[in-house]
Amino acid sequence: MQSAISISLSSPSPIPRSSAACPRSLRFCGLRKEAFCPDASPGATPLRLPTLNSRSQHSNLNAVFAALKGNGSPSSNAFDYDLVIIGAGVGGHGAALHAVEKGLKTAIIEGDVVGGTCVNRGCVPSKALLAVSGRMRELQNEQHMKSFGLQVAAAGYDRQKVADHANNLASKIRGNLTNSMKALGVDILTGFGTILGPQKLKFGKGDSGDKIITAKDIIVATGSVPLVPKGIEVDGKTVITSDHALKLEFVPQWIAIVGSGYIGLEFSDVYTALGSEVTFVEALDQIMPGFDPEIGKLAQRVLVNPRKIDSYTGVFASKITPAKDGKPVQIELIDAKTKEPKETLEVDAALIATGRAPFTKGLGLENINVQTQRGFVPVDERMRVIDANGKLVPHLYCIGDANGKMMLAHAASAQGISVVEQVTGNDHVLNHLSIPAACFTHPEISMVGLTEPQAREKAEKEGFEVSIAKTSFKANTKALAENEGEGMAKLIYRPDNGEILGVHIFGLHAADLIHEASNAIAMGTRIQDIKFAVHAHPTLSEVLDELFKSAKVTLWLNSVPLKQLLSQSPFRFLGLL
Repeated sequence: MQSAISISLSSPSPIPRSSAACPRSLRFCGLRKEAFCPDASPGATPLRLPTLNSRSQHSNLNAVFAALKGNGSPSSNAFDYDLVIIGAGVGGHGAALHAVEKGLKTAIIEGDVVGGTCVNRGCVPSKALLAVSGRMRELQNEQHMKSFGLQVAAAGYDRQKVADHANNLASKIRGNLTNSMKALGVDILTGFGTILGPQKLKFGKGDSGDKIITAKDIIVATGSVPLVPKGIEVDGKTVITSDHALKLEFVPQWIAIVGSGYIGLEFSDVYTALGSEVTFVEALDQIMPGFDPEIGKLAQRVLVNPRKIDSYTGVFASKITPAKDGKPVQIELIDAKTKEPKETLEVDAALIATGRAPFTKGLGLENINVQTQRGFVPVDERMRVIDANGKLVPHLYCIGDANGKMMLAHAASAQGISVVEQVTGNDHVLNHLSIPAACFTHPEISMVGLTEPQAREKAEKEGFEVSIAKTSFKANTKALAENEGEGMAKLIYRPDNGEILGVHIFGLHAADLIHEASNAIAMGTRIQDIKFAVHAHPTLSEVLDELFKSAKVTLWLNSVPLKQLLSQSPFRFLGLL
């Protein structure tokens, strides 16, 4: 049974401005105290009830219920659309749906296929391959299966059917995204979008048949493409990018993966499960850069050392030549610091996993005096585009990989929703430190916020202490029931006020567990509050339950001056009495 909460907006009573009138229990409903206590934080704006702005002043209120009845109507005849989005990836899709919900007449321009990189050439098909590799890895682990009392014959796979699984999943998700936009009446315009000037753009094939449209606001959401360094020749067969690898046209006996970050690590999981030997080529001094060092060390012990993986670190692949005329792929390595030649590798295939580059060419940014920086569109914290003179370009925004703030599909979607909030009169700034990330290896790695080195650097600059708490999957009942006790969770926090600075997890279903921490950071929830949350037993979520409970917070009257406590957070102070 579901319970409902009804809130009457008729004849509202005056809202007391005293912080004492704000009930502490509201924070457990996921509502920040600033929503009810405008004076709870310095510089807070008074609470105002939502009102219809000029975009939604329709006599029959159809715009308010646009999500139920279809695409909105333009606020005036001055523009063809309220909002036009260039790019129909996950970011553009999220922005379009939210825009229609807010009553905006919306169009989305897609030059390739709906879904963008994530759905068609990235996170969606890769998860299909990783699902296969996970099952293969488990079936091949005879000792693991025997621990359950199971006997399994030799496991095998059909390469083409595995590839079809990835392709079919991408097609299904692409269709779902398309149908969801069509159901709400979003106009899907086919062609390449180009900005002609302020609030003016065209779309089409780049010929005389292009159509010109106008929009009150424009969002650039064109995504990214694989980054291929100079000196590397990609033939799409033996020297490939992640785009090609997802098609799984063949499984090489020995493959070199250039780059050992998220992309490289996930593909190493896939290829080793399918029988390949892997060699990492990493420019930095250690593999798996970007992860919290302690988590990375544990992950390397589990994900790399026991598998058929070796590595070269501190080297660049200065030149890669595809296999031809009976010769294997050749990779010339040089020292990353001295640039002196090291050696030449000969392998069956090479996967270039050195990251992604923004896809921003041909957008017509020069028409509005915008210069990209290493291909990225410069934006401020509200995703507003900045021109070559450092000034904001009115009514133009850029989200997702194209702005380079955080190259994750869900970050792009969150940015798009933030922009829509702004253009409909609600100021919204996205906290990027609250956005989680995950690497879908077996076991998984997930993280949100700062790594320990980043947190300690911040603490040194701002003058506060950092504490660390850890819990092990080996103490979790559900993980032990699955015979998957290898893993740990790590909490980085401020002991003086309970602020969560970062959470890192390595273990079974880590990608699903991270969201409790990311939501806590997003809502400003402190450890002293979240440690009272109840978790079902026995579940993996208890790994985080124990993690928060093990943290030692010293925020009490004897550790913070009374006047400072009252001035900074009277809401929290009252809850401590």
